[in-house]
Amino acid sequence: LSGGRIIVRPQAEFRGTTADNIIIGNTVLYGATEGEAYLAGVGGERFAVRNSGATAVVEGVGDHGCEYMTGGTVVVLGETGRNFAAGMSGGVAYVLDQDGSFEQRCNMAQVALEPLPEEVEARKGTEAGDDLESHGRVAIDHLSMGDELILKGLIERHARFTSSPRAREILDNWTAWRTKFVKVMPNEYRRALAEMAEQRQKQLEAA
Repeated sequence: LSGGRIIVRPQAEFRGTTADNIIIGNTVLYGATEGEAYLAGVGGERFAVRNSGATAVVEGVGDHGCEYMTGGTVVVLGETGRNFAAGMSGGVAYVLDQDGSFEQRCNMAQVALEPLPEEVEARKGTEAGDDLESHGRVAIDHLSMGDELILKGLIERHARFTSSPRAREILDNWTAWRTKFVKVMPNEYRRALAEMAEQRQKQLEAA
């Protein structure tokens, strides 16, 4: 994926639960550089491996998700397989951790897991998903945008494009669901963002 938008959803006659059914195979978004993907179902193994700039929402992934990821944003609205985020040095993933067991399946060698800070509550009545769009495409800045704005906005877009029952369930009771998400943050990426923020502040002070 190097641009554009991919939307994958079950046919209208489907009567199962999207978060329990595989909808795409292995190595989807391998080496993706740009663009969006909204996938109303579970992905296979090695989802978004070596992703360097694409944005994706999926409702579960197999083993080795986000392996060697260097940029972009991935939202997982369900369970992951083992070894998630192995070698991940950039970008951010937001994972729904309903039972608190995600840390056991995440490779913690280069990342940290963080709770989602509350931000969108002060923005009632607005659509966070609209705030992420610029000139018809998603434009996410991890330095200047809040995590809850990014996450809620992407779930809103997922619901809009795929009619996902899982996304709608989360949005309809956002206050309760938001606490079940964890942010997967690469240690190197955090340091890089801190340096960028410091540099930006110096430029503002010098202006």
